[in-house]
Amino acid sequence: MEFSEVVRRRRMVRRYDDRPVEPTVVDRMLDHATRAPSAGFTQGWAFLRLDTPDAVGRFWRATSPEVPTGSPAQGNDWLDGMRTAPVVIVPLSNKPAYLTRYAEQDKSGSDQRWPVPYWHIDTGMAALLILQTAVDEGLGACFFGIPDQRTQAFRDEFGVPPDFKPIGAITVGHRMPDTGSPGSPARRERKDLDEVVHRNGW
Repeated sequence: MEFSEVVRRRRMVRRYDDRPVEPTVVDRMLDHATRAPSAGFTQGWAFLRLDTPDAVGRFWRATSPEVPTGSPAQGNDWLDGMRTAPVVIVPLSNKPAYLTRYAEQDKSGSDQRWPVPYWHIDTGMAALLILQTAVDEGLGACFFGIPDQRTQAFRDEFGVPPDFKPIGAITVGHRMPDTGSPGSPARRERKDLDEVVHRNGW
């Protein structure tokens, strides 16, 4: 698929059919994620790959404990659909890795010198490469947040070290048409370039 087509076709998919995702495809998604740019080539990210029914079920129990596995989400179309994904990938950022990298001889800096949290930004760019690879492979994917009040339960369930922070999660699978409420793109128009691009000055 042409890159421009991958970009245009990318959208958040919230419902999947029951076909499994080939492990080699997930391998490619994660390999592409590691090609994302990172400040100082720190590569301060990690990816939790959940690709068995047990692991995916544990993820949903940890992040949405009010919904028992195997039961409908009490009218929550979004959650009902998302839980049909056979694969969940959790990108995690590692701030201490950046502080360590920028204390090395060829770099100099401290936490106070960072204008923005590049550990999150770099991991977000890696997540986008996962989303784009899903499109290129003919799959659907959706990036979403883990509720803050459930982050510790998620950490405990999967033994995530304290230095790693989940910036969200990505469901992956063979897409099905959404049957619930349409997403925001169906209710809002994409902004024109002239509205968001400021040429040679604001």
